[in-house]
Amino acid sequence: RLWQQFRPEVHHAHLNRIYEWLERPLVPVLMALEARGIRVDPEVLAALSASMGNRLDTLAQQIYSLAGQTFNLASPQQLGQVLFEHMGLPSGKKTKTGAHGTNADILENLAAQGHAIARLILDWRTTAKLKSTYADALATQINPATGRLHTSFIMAGTSTGRLASAEPNLQNIPIRTEEGRGVRRAFIPGEGLTLASFDYSQIELRLLAHMGQVTPLLEAFRRGADIHQETAAQVFGVPIDQVSRDLRRKAKAINFGIIYGISAYGLATRLGLSAGEASQYIKAYLEHYKGIQAYMNTTKTFAKTHGYVETLWGRRCYLPGLTDPNPMRRQGAERQAINAPLQGTAADLIKRAMVKVHAFLQTQHTAVKMVLQIHDELLFEGPEGELKQLAPSICQLMTGVVCLEVPLVVAWQQGANWDEAH
Repeated sequence: RLWQQFRPEVHHAHLNRIYEWLERPLVPVLMALEARGIRVDPEVLAALSASMGNRLDTLAQQIYSLAGQTFNLASPQQLGQVLFEHMGLPSGKKTKTGAHGTNADILENLAAQGHAIARLILDWRTTAKLKSTYADALATQINPATGRLHTSFIMAGTSTGRLASAEPNLQNIPIRTEEGRGVRRAFIPGEGLTLASFDYSQIELRLLAHMGQVTPLLEAFRRGADIHQETAAQVFGVPIDQVSRDLRRKAKAINFGIIYGISAYGLATRLGLSAGEASQYIKAYLEHYKGIQAYMNTTKTFAKTHGYVETLWGRRCYLPGLTDPNPMRRQGAERQAINAPLQGTAADLIKRAMVKVHAFLQTQHTAVKMVLQIHDELLFEGPEGELKQLAPSICQLMTGVVCLEVPLVVAWQQGANWDEAH
């Protein structure tokens, strides 16, 4: 009955290609990944859990010292009372119950104003989340028969078409923190094998250049320029050979922030700037990369007219929040409208790559197998020599999925664990 209902709808919405060319061929690939699973070292997880426990104790003592009292750090209500009533910090929004808000945005804003306790609380929350979700939980989810984790991939769990995973969710392990990298170090290959990661480089920025016809971005990617270094030179007005690591970091935050429709306030909070400085940087960025503002405006207009945006291959990402009477939710939907075509196209692209690479590996009768997909990255397990031999073909298949006006680049690396391989 569902098939009778959806088949004409898929045809009417011109989504046959997405269904027949992308989603249906992906089913056996995901089945193979789920059945194969990936090996995890419980000893590494146990050591990580102990280390994180010690860090949580240290952070808690530092927070209590600054607060002048002990309290339940996991209680937003108690935390709000300590920060805004006892310590007298500038209060943000209150919740519907009248309690002080203590979400990440509020704490980030306090940290940017120089309140050390807010940064410590954010660190405590991140560490506590990683400890409970990964260091402690992953060991309990190892299949006793295989000694491996078998995550479940969810094909229709996101509005953009990105794959999600559950039990466990392996899509949200942070890569920029030491604790997150520690979790990745627990993911290891089978005996006598190695892991290799193949990662699309700056895929959403490349798609922005192509889909928005942003001439300076197109030219930079065609030259093979360091896009973050080039952005830093333009936005901060320094010669390209004098761009420091800190300026490049800030430029990277602007590049990726723009993709997500970041506001001046959001950028200021992320980089510890004043709202005025952040606004000037965004203005300079949009003046240099002409075409981005036009892409944003066109995309938002299309979204408001149709109620959805589309990926390069026609996948629809519906955005009901565009008509929400609440301005915050409406602006959030507008930011989604800017990013969804890029993130959705990247998701479609890697799904197609997975289908092609899986078919290629089957023809090679090799011991090399795909074991995970995480956003723009594919993780493989196999004998070291075979992985090295097949790597150029895998890269070629991944970069040849679509012909854009900028080159697609795939970086790959081998390692004794997931962290080393990335």
